[in-house]
Amino acid sequence: MLVSAKEMLEKARDGKYAVAQININNLEWTKAAILTAQELNSPIILGVSEGAGKYMCGYKTVVAMTSAIVENFNVTVPVALHLDHGSYEGAKACIEAGFSSVMFDGSHYKIAENVEKTTELVGICNSKGLSIEAEVGSIGGEEDGVVGAGECADPDECKQIADLGVTMLAAGIGNIHGVYPANWAGLSFETLEAVKAKVGNMPLVLHGGTGIPEDMIKRAISLGVAKINVNTECQLSFATATRKYIEDSGDLKGKGFDPRKLLNPGFEAIKATVKEKLTLFGSVGKA
Repeated sequence: MLVSAKEMLEKARDGKYAVAQININNLEWTKAAILTAQELNSPIILGVSEGAGKYMCGYKTVVAMTSAIVENFNVTVPVALHLDHGSYEGAKACIEAGFSSVMFDGSHYKIAENVEKTTELVGICNSKGLSIEAEVGSIGGEEDGVVGAGECADPDECKQIADLGVTMLAAGIGNIHGVYPANWAGLSFETLEAVKAKVGNMPLVLHGGTGIPEDMIKRAISLGVAKINVNTECQLSFATATRKYIEDSGDLKGKGFDPRKLLNPGFEAIKATVKEKLTLFGSVGKA
């Protein structure tokens, strides 16, 4: 059964570790993330962008696939299915389809409109027992065609949104999506501390977890980050392993072209990446 992310994030915040959000793109991704979490007895959040939802034939397909995997493998660790960077319409569609958690990214709206739309969605999520994430200050890099430059959120605006009763808050602290450029200035811990001072016990979310140095990750967790999103790193490890399999002519040996064989090295590579992240974030054994 899919669960809200609320309880797992409150436990992570109090226990000074973070839950990984692993973005999923297909069956291999979903199976790899869920099985690795089960093996390591770790809670996990599966992130689905609107683009990935479309690619996987709609939100209902994603809910059915994820729920069935959890049931088929008798998964006992908490698994949340979460819309990543959702629009207002997307959030409503995912709630309707059976997601257990949604993110409404109203960071590109004026604060008054962000507040109004977030308030409505908080009400719907509360009535259904779902968790909801909001965002203040856009995250840099590209996410489904929206490009942000790694801004730092305004701590007062963060408080305004946190006070609406969201479960978790993503605040821009100089982090970006995708691969970090060589001249990246690093995370702004000053902003993170100022946001934490304003929002108190609210579990904070760090987007763009790929490529942030380990010491920065650990410091961010110590300052209240309870959820860290990982996407690009799994894609890169999948691509590298698949490329190697084909360059080594794996697809030309016997029935090596069978998709179950062809995609397996990439599947194992995703599992290894997820294991690395769950270990780094400190959630192993915490389910």
